[in-house]
Amino acid sequence: MNDMIQLVKTVNNGGFQNIWIGLMRASVYTWHWSSGDSVLFLNWASGQPAGSENCTYMSNGQWTVEPCNMTLSFICYNMSTGLVFVNQMMNWRDAQSYCRQNHTDLVSVRNQNENQQLEKFIHDRNSSGSAVWIGLFRDTWQWSDQSNSSFRYWDTIEPNNDKGCEDCTVINKYAQRRWNDIPCGLTFSFVCHEDKLIVIQQNLSWSEALRYCRQNHVDLVSVQSVEMQRRVMNVVKLASTEAVWLGLHHYCSMNMWLWLTGDIVCYQNWAPGNGSTPENCKLENRKGAVQSGGDQTWISLPESHRLNFICTNY
Repeated sequence: MNDMIQLVKTVNNGGFQNIWIGLMRASVYTWHWSSGDSVLFLNWASGQPAGSENCTYMSNGQWTVEPCNMTLSFICYNMSTGLVFVNQMMNWRDAQSYCRQNHTDLVSVRNQNENQQLEKFIHDRNSSGSAVWIGLFRDTWQWSDQSNSSFRYWDTIEPNNDKGCEDCTVINKYAQRRWNDIPCGLTFSFVCHEDKLIVIQQNLSWSEALRYCRQNHVDLVSVQSVEMQRRVMNVVKLASTEAVWLGLHHYCSMNMWLWLTGDIVCYQNWAPGNGSTPENCKLENRKGAVQSGGDQTWISLPESHRLNFICTNY
């Protein structure tokens, strides 16, 4: 959403009615989490997903697709407080907007353990057996840079694929800068973006990677928020190694992890068994990396390991 706010500021300065963005219709439906988390786990009820419905509810721990305009209660996720049960009837898109405005997003379910926790959470609120929206949806839209962002900002009745030929996307001045699908052959101004995160497909030690980034770009990346983690997840899939160096290092004298910016690690995304126990400082210094596959969590590695790495351009 922060990217969208910045984009609106940029295009408002020009006063244009329509501005192209890089979202286009593809031929294959793909499942996404509203939050942008990778879809690593599915728990469909028998016979699901069925038909052409595109939004997902949970009932008794199992998932079913339904039309997105059906009204249900729903579960939000709040980064500060965790799961939030909202006992209001809304369609999926309104539920998504509510969660984003008041919490973080509709809930994602990344593994069986989280699915069981969510089922118990619903049961404990005397709602066992009821259907609640979760953040899983599918569509055919993809970004031209092949990023896997699931963020959508459609106007109320969009996308409607009017006359079956609206395969590209603009942001519209008269719809509060929300999105509208439109024929690709029309001519409008457009917005480009420079990728601020660069995956370097060279295998270097952490110190060598740091030197490379500072000589050729700005620095090794620091991941201090969920939003930055999602951006890293979008680019790390380009790596050729199982993990990729971050600007994260362990200070033995203080027995703590710090970013190269000097900031302590507040937002954390460690893999189990990493980052939470004291490191053995008698051995080699430890640095932080992000896994390029799986759920892309952080791991602690000896600094001499040779990995790809992510530089920043700001």
